[in-house]
Amino acid sequence: MDMPTCQGCTERDARIAKLEAEVAELKLLVRELQARLNQDATNSSLPPSANPPHGRKPVRKQKTGRKPGGQPGHVAHLRERLPPERLQQVIPFVPTACHACGTALAQQAGPADPEPTWHQFVELPPMAAKVTEYQGHARTCPACGEMTRAAIPEEIRAHTFDPRLTAAMSYLSGCQHVSRRGVEEVVETFFEVPVSLGTVSNLEQEMSAALAAPHAEAQEAVQAAAVKHADETGWKEAGQKRWLWVAATANIACFVIAANRGLDGLVALLGEQVQGILCSDRWSVYGRWSTSLRQVCWAHLKRDFQKLVDRGGTAKKYGDLGLGVVQILFHEWHLFRGGGSREQLQHELQPLQATMHAWLEDGARCADSKTAKFCKNLLTLEPALWTFLTHADVEPTNNHAERVLRPAVLWRKNAFGCHSAAGCRFVERMQTVVQTLRLRKRSVFAFLTQAVANHRCALPTPLLLG
Repeated sequence: MDMPTCQGCTERDARIAKLEAEVAELKLLVRELQARLNQDATNSSLPPSANPPHGRKPVRKQKTGRKPGGQPGHVAHLRERLPPERLQQVIPFVPTACHACGTALAQQAGPADPEPTWHQFVELPPMAAKVTEYQGHARTCPACGEMTRAAIPEEIRAHTFDPRLTAAMSYLSGCQHVSRRGVEEVVETFFEVPVSLGTVSNLEQEMSAALAAPHAEAQEAVQAAAVKHADETGWKEAGQKRWLWVAATANIACFVIAANRGLDGLVALLGEQVQGILCSDRWSVYGRWSTSLRQVCWAHLKRDFQKLVDRGGTAKKYGDLGLGVVQILFHEWHLFRGGGSREQLQHELQPLQATMHAWLEDGARCADSKTAKFCKNLLTLEPALWTFLTHADVEPTNNHAERVLRPAVLWRKNAFGCHSAAGCRFVERMQTVVQTLRLRKRSVFAFLTQAVANHRCALPTPLLLG
């Protein structure tokens, strides 16, 4: 027989249940806020420079007890001897008498004499720019009194600075990230030529126009590449949010500034057609590539696993499991890069794949909703975690794209973006040309000089990938 329940007890039980639900909700909110508060470079995309004061201190290596500098057995990096064609003068010191017996010695070297020792002294000559003044003179006719003036040819009046100085200013701003005021000061200080900020900006735009074809050349090559890395970072245009995208192969880099971080930005960089294997982080727009044509960055996953550890509770278990996988994977990858075989790499990591699959399935069913969602996401991307095992030239991280992107990030921190769309075009074209030439170990300054010289003569731009 059921016992009668009083109205007060029913209300009390309902009140308790409501309060318990509120407490559980508040506990979850506190955990989320604590996790957000504890974000740093080890468990999020924050750069180390943006670590909060309470963030983890950087890992410090233990002292080895060795003295600073080169260690025994290291390859010496000696001062490079410049070739004869770079010398303006050679001053010989020839002994005149034997230091042992005083016998006079010949001026010319004999067959038994060794090569001379050498010391090269480098001096910087005065760098005042050469200035040529063209004058259009006028003469008055003695017969009729009419004045006739000789016009300076339009092709001469079209430019004030030659291709080398134009390239030098663009090199300073677009490669070394010197501000326009800094470029103005450098040109006046070293070359003794006054220049206005407007002129610096105008010459940047001339260089940008000269680099349009090389930029298109690099973009086409990256789009068709069998393996490429992609990444993106924030940018500004007249204070409005933009995104700087990069795609890079081993020896080509292409940059594009797009209006957003969505699919339109990725298409602007890599085109409508999906081609080749793409190495990237887990940003959703990269899902345009099938998992069989992707490699997800394990360096990013390491931070994600650390974030699970820091959240604690159920999440910590799967974070610890993930960090264990990362440790083994990177250890085996370094052995492979040091000269190991791909077969051995596959042999060591294939059991790890099965183990990871099992605990990801377990994590996808756990009570922690965020951890479960994370594990489900990795299960969906699972083939893209291991592409590097079976495809040559594919790495388990996206470090290559991040290294190529780093100079642009420093430029953004220094210049705070661009004031116009034309400025954005200059940035993406200069970064494309500069980083590609660096990857290919070619002279940036020589290419910029030739590019602007050809542009002024309406000649084809030199090939960036030639």
